[in-house]
Amino acid sequence: VLRRAVLRRATVDDLDAIDAVVREAYRKYVDRIGREPAPMDADYAALLESATVWVLSTPDGVHGVLVTHVMSDHLFVETVAVTSAVQGRGYGAMLLAQAELDAHHAGLDEIRLYTNVAMTENLTFYPKHGYVETHRGREDGYDRVYFAKSVAPQSDQSPGQGPP
Repeated sequence: VLRRAVLRRATVDDLDAIDAVVREAYRKYVDRIGREPAPMDADYAALLESATVWVLSTPDGVHGVLVTHVMSDHLFVETVAVTSAVQGRGYGAMLLAQAELDAHHAGLDEIRLYTNVAMTENLTFYPKHGYVETHRGREDGYDRVYFAKSVAPQSDQSPGQGPP
């Protein structure tokens, strides 16, 4: 099946779509966690200024969001969100591939992220994409599982992924 999706840098015009994607993608976790997951409370207007924000667009709208931060020794992935309507089509993997490109472009060889322990789907999703659990802990009132992935320095271009 041909993927008809485009990854592009988000702009201020995408803020409503970003909020809608994040709210839809994470709402199923509210009951499991007992409160809204952290990405539902994020200030995406501020993140447009302080982070790298990507949106995944399909012909019928924005269905994915990726937020990354360049840190001194790693790339931190703050948010990976894909709407339930398009889950299972490889879009989450596309977002993670973009995070690898972000790390390469920043000259970093490690990506770190965390997920909530109640987001059990993520506990299998991230390892399938090369992430290794590093530890668990409680932070900001959330029970989190921390992951890391080593990425090789970029020589030319990652296969199949060009700059959007």
